[in-house]
Amino acid sequence: MAEMLRKDDRDRYLTALLAPPEAREGLLALYAFNLEIARVRETVSEELIGRMRLQWWRDRMDGFYAGKPTEDGVKGHPLAEPLTWAIHRYGLDRAALDGLIDAREADLADVPLADLADLESYAKKTAAPVVMLALHILGQADGSAAEAAEDVAVAQVLTGVLRSVPFDLRRGWIRLPGDICRDAGLDLGRLHDRGPAGQEAELAAVVEQIADRAHAALIRARGCPAPRAALPALLPARLAARDLKRLARAGHDPFDGTVLRVDGLRPLILLSARLRGKF
Repeated sequence: MAEMLRKDDRDRYLTALLAPPEAREGLLALYAFNLEIARVRETVSEELIGRMRLQWWRDRMDGFYAGKPTEDGVKGHPLAEPLTWAIHRYGLDRAALDGLIDAREADLADVPLADLADLESYAKKTAAPVVMLALHILGQADGSAAEAAEDVAVAQVLTGVLRSVPFDLRRGWIRLPGDICRDAGLDLGRLHDRGPAGQEAELAAVVEQIADRAHAALIRARGCPAPRAALPALLPARLAARDLKRLARAGHDPFDGTVLRVDGLRPLILLSARLRGKF
């Protein structure tokens, strides 16, 4: 579980390591579940197969909440036992977990994003519940930090979408809002077929608008008081801020080598933020 996160969702893995020992395993289980359902889209060749995989998780929730990670005594998914343990240890809200599955099922349909509001809505459905559940595990779900959860999620997802543009194109995906692409003169069909060549300025204009919206979400989130105990759930905002600065220095070009390069300072950035009590 931890190794899977370290490899495929390193940012959340690093933030979990900075949590108190009594919360760490719960966060790892939550983040591993989120990763498992989030990557269904990229691991299946047909939408129906993806829906079947997500339906398995939906069907098993009754068993998990009944304290039965196995199905008729047959060993199931390796995450079933850790997730069942976390559900009962921390009293995780089933509606939130079900909502994450529903959001990822909608993701399979690959419907183009009409506008920035659609992208923000996507962030609120796929990432905000994860932040709230993490706060719950940390005992901070009812505190002032919860007010920042949604904006942290928006900043995290919008920034992640920008960083992922080159990788999404390799898979044939485009997650950029249609309205601002049209306004900037960015031809999404051409981008899909040929990459950014010849449209660098238009793509940068689109990226800058989304980055501005992510930055605004960060400002709102940081305007909410957050006790130190809540920081592990909110620290993705610190990484989003760093990535936005890197994008700005690169002229908002997500294909720039300085943006694509692995950021080896992320563990130190998170540790410093944790010690300073800021996200």
